[in-house]
Amino acid sequence: MKKSVLTRYRVMAYVTGVLLVLLTLGVIAKYLLKIDGADSFTTAVGIAHGWLYVVYLVFAFDLGSKAKWPVAKQLWVLLAGTIPTAAFFVERKVSRELESRVADGAPAPVKA
Repeated sequence: MKKSVLTRYRVMAYVTGVLLVLLTLGVIAKYLLKIDGADSFTTAVGIAHGWLYVVYLVFAFDLGSKAKWPVAKQLWVLLAGTIPTAAFFVERKVSRELESRVADGAPAPVKA
């Protein structure tokens, strides 16, 4: 497996996780704290999170299919982008698991 597959998953996991935390804070500000301007913030972040979550799904599915994960693990990784802060923990676990496989799959340097 190429390192770029893991890297793009990691980037999208962080982006999705940050946007979901911001969306959660925006919803709290909008409905519980009744802060002015939270409505437009929540709308903008919600739209961004929705579109980027689709990109996250594509990259996570690609990573899972190349890593040959079982269906249950694949579903857990896909759903991690919908639970606030879960994407950070799942990304760290997946990265630790796959870094050795990515490093082992790298071609050996050519000796002169």
